[in-house]
Amino acid sequence: MTDNFKHKGLRKQLVEEIKSKGISDEAVLKAIEKVPRHLFIDDVFLDFAYKDTAFQIGAGQTISQPFTVAYQSTLLEIKKGDKVLEIGTGSGYQTAVLMELGAKVFSIERQKSLFEKTKALLPQLGYTPKLYYGDGYKGLPNYAPFDKILVTAGAPFIPEDLKEQLKVGGKLVIPVGKGSIQIMTVLTKIDKETFETRKLQEFSFVPLLVDKAW
Repeated sequence: MTDNFKHKGLRKQLVEEIKSKGISDEAVLKAIEKVPRHLFIDDVFLDFAYKDTAFQIGAGQTISQPFTVAYQSTLLEIKKGDKVLEIGTGSGYQTAVLMELGAKVFSIERQKSLFEKTKALLPQLGYTPKLYYGDGYKGLPNYAPFDKILVTAGAPFIPEDLKEQLKVGGKLVIPVGKGSIQIMTVLTKIDKETFETRKLQEFSFVPLLVDKAW
């Protein structure tokens, strides 16, 4: 579990790369520079850990490319102390970035093997989010409302449960689309029944799985 000068230098290069792609939020860039991405991926990918690329992490899931993590994090407009619900813990890399931004993170993972792996890893790296094994479509109603909600997989629709669990004035960032391409969508909750919707860039995410088998 080492994080040496070489890794830190590679992260600086990564930050410059995602800056060149349009990410300008300084807090997000600092978080990307701080989180040791190489510790979240399998050894076979170590030489590519700081490339702006997604990698397989098992169970049919991926660790998102750093640009995507930075882009979604920027859209959330995290303020220190924000209570954030993350749908799709995955490797825990995005979780760590949210925590570096000062968020209090509640994260749900549907794949048991990933949940167990990430639950063990994050505390070793100094991150202590609240992690849950369950159905992301349902959110965490017992802990709502949330200041921000982030969905890290492609959803065919925006779950009503997540909209309900968002605090008035809060933001939900979710890639929406039924095929291989999704539209990054930002919902801002104006009041209990009203949402402002912005549709932004196209991305390709692994699907947010439906009909969870317990």
